[in-house]
Amino acid sequence: MKRPRNSTYGNLYTAMKFNFFKDKNSRMKKKDHKENTKVEKDKVVDLNTDNQIFEEDVEAIASEKEEQELPIEELPVLDEKQLLEVKVAELESANKEMTDKYLRLSAEFDNYRKRTLRERMELTKTAAESVMLDILPVADDFERAMQSIEKGMDFEATKEGILLIYNKFEEFIKQNGITEIEATGKPFDTDLHEALTKIPAPSEDMKGKIVDVIQKGYCLNDKVIRFAKVVVGE
Repeated sequence: MKRPRNSTYGNLYTAMKFNFFKDKNSRMKKKDHKENTKVEKDKVVDLNTDNQIFEEDVEAIASEKEEQELPIEELPVLDEKQLLEVKVAELESANKEMTDKYLRLSAEFDNYRKRTLRERMELTKTAAESVMLDILPVADDFERAMQSIEKGMDFEATKEGILLIYNKFEEFIKQNGITEIEATGKPFDTDLHEALTKIPAPSEDMKGKIVDVIQKGYCLNDKVIRFAKVVVGE
């Protein structure tokens, strides 16, 4: 048999249960209110930041506009006479500069020409001095040969001495770049030979060729310094 429930106990239980759910509901509302308040504050901060950035942009744009709108100093308008005077002044300045450059270059070229001429003259003197020093021994040999002839020495010995002097002289001219132009029996060449006369060729194969040499020709370093004077067969 069940024990009858006390009505006072039941009312107390009902009241406690109601209060529990009421407190729980109140705490949830407070939590939601705090979260909503925080979100609202964040939005306000973001809005303030955006407003600040927008204001800075507006100020920058306004500053640029003010700079662009600053009054520009107007250049003086020159009339035709003033323009011509300016042009003449520019041309006179350019002409003065070019004249100065020309005078400098002319002076430098004149100095270069004089220096080159002086060096060339000195080189010529030095070259002639070297040649003369080399030819002096040959002149000494000729002098000794003449003394031997005057003393009446043996003819064969004198002849042999003169031949040695001639060979020595030939060696000297070869050392200085002088070579003899070959002529006898060679075809006539106007670049090397000078025909003094023509005679009948002694044989058929000598027609158009050099039969005799009147004067030898020489080249200095492949340059003809004296043409060979020859007789050509025809």
